[in-house]
Amino acid sequence: MVRWRLVYTKQAKKDAKRLSHSGLKPQAERILSILKEDPYRTSPPYERLIGDLAGACSRRINIQHRMVYQILDDIKTVKIIRMWTPYE
Repeated sequence: MVRWRLVYTKQAKKDAKRLSHSGLKPQAERILSILKEDPYRTSPPYERLIGDLAGACSRRINIQHRMVYQILDDIKTVKIIRMWTPYE
């Protein structure tokens, strides 16, 4: 099985610190491990985004926050864009 590589934006790295302080790190790590194995896996469900983030996907970390990422199929990489984005 091919494992996907994860890369993080500067903002995602900052968000990771916020997650750690808020107690949401285990939930985020669970999503990251799923993305490493298969970013198209539908459990937990993901959502394709539109508008400014068209081409990206998101998964809920909890009811308030989501992880936003982009799948780069040609290089088997998942680019983590944000990890502290509230639903509005």
